[in-house]
Amino acid sequence: MSAQREEKLKSVLEAVPAGFLVDARWLEAHGVSRFLTRRYIDSGWLERLERGVFRRPAPQPTPLDWQSVILSLQHIMNYQLHVGGISALGLQGYRHYLPLGAPPPVWLYGDDTPPWLNRLKLEAELKSRPLSLFSDPALGLTENKSGSSTTLPWGWALRLSSPERAILEALDELPEQESFHNLDMVFEGLATMRPRQLTALLHSCRKIKVRRLFFVFADHHKHAWRERLNPEDFNLGTGDRALIKGGKIHPRYRIMVPPEFALTTDGAADVP
Repeated sequence: MSAQREEKLKSVLEAVPAGFLVDARWLEAHGVSRFLTRRYIDSGWLERLERGVFRRPAPQPTPLDWQSVILSLQHIMNYQLHVGGISALGLQGYRHYLPLGAPPPVWLYGDDTPPWLNRLKLEAELKSRPLSLFSDPALGLTENKSGSSTTLPWGWALRLSSPERAILEALDELPEQESFHNLDMVFEGLATMRPRQLTALLHSCRKIKVRRLFFVFADHHKHAWRERLNPEDFNLGTGDRALIKGGKIHPRYRIMVPPEFALTTDGAADVP
């Protein structure tokens, strides 16, 4: 191997921990041609997972897990994406209901998700969403090390939504992808959310549906932080909003919800 090839290989090995991924775009940006990539595969320095995506082999063969994939996207290839919604809540200890059978999907938010991502064979389905829910796409993001099942190298942390942002992302999935019952149980545990962070996120949120649903659940659970938020400070729109069939219009927030959620703080229900 020439000195130039050795230097390029060294740069790859220094940037990619064992068991983590790079794609062809990243390799080419670092001067590794398709020819060199094939040489590295033949030499055992890289393994091809799918067309255009490669992993640096680990000392012991290990199945590919979704967290290694997302960490590679965030910390090596610099894709601007994060784990959000109910997945971020679960990683931070707020998810109490887990579906039987297959692992739950992982909600991934980003505008430049690579096309090869959904071709990877992972233990959990990756569901992608754009960053359009908030006018400030970086607001309410945090990092998490403790919730990862993957050994994190080099001080890495998984970039994900804070609980305040994640619950709004999860509410956006009602009723097609999430259930009122599931999110009601999650809301029960959200006693320590930060009013200032919630205020900023609710102002940044572009969907009236999400803002209205947030206050429906917030009134239902009456956590201490609810007293710091005035619904009149936020744009909740006008007119009734249909959301589900067979529900009731909430008397204050004017959105169709299951009957048990159509209660005011004094226990009065809307009359159909």
